[in-house]
Amino acid sequence: MLKFEIVVSFSCLAINMREAHKTNTQLQLIEAIKANDQIALKQFYMSNYHKIEALVLKNSGSIDHAKDLYQDSFIAVWKNLKANKFEPKNETALQGYLYQIAKNKWMDTLRSRTFKKTNGLTDETLAKLKEKPVDDEIDTNESDLNTTMNAFKNLGQPCKQLLTNFYYEKKSLRVIASELQLEEASVRNKKYRCMEKLRNIVLSSKS
Repeated sequence: MLKFEIVVSFSCLAINMREAHKTNTQLQLIEAIKANDQIALKQFYMSNYHKIEALVLKNSGSIDHAKDLYQDSFIAVWKNLKANKFEPKNETALQGYLYQIAKNKWMDTLRSRTFKKTNGLTDETLAKLKEKPVDDEIDTNESDLNTTMNAFKNLGQPCKQLLTNFYYEKKSLRVIASELQLEEASVRNKKYRCMEKLRNIVLSSKS
């Protein structure tokens, strides 16, 4: 259930970002980040974290490892953009660049003596990680995301608005209930029904 809610949260974010930035190109995004545009920085930061978290969790790391790695990788990308060390080749080049930097940094961490000693990671385990591309988990997540986004579009407007308010705008159920002039319990039940409806649409599309 938690994994599905994470995908829903990311789907709401991605849908709203696409609607708000339909005409944005990679160059515009890069220029906004170089200019320290807080909105662009926040959206880029939020929309890519779960990929890095999945990479780390899939490969012997923890949530704390993922957060630290993402911070370091994000700052590295920001600095490289500032220094004009990156040229986009397609519409997702910057996202891929961030992921590649994080991947390389995490592999360096896994190879370090300190990590091996602290986490009991053997050379044999590391060799297996090298044999299996770490991108596999990300491909699955992207597929889940696209499926959920398509299902989200087929929800009724009330459900779409409720889930957007909760997952994208990060409003509490109490605040949403106040805005809708409903009891908090009613909104909680409505959110549950909307999630079940979305889940059923997703499952139907996969069958």
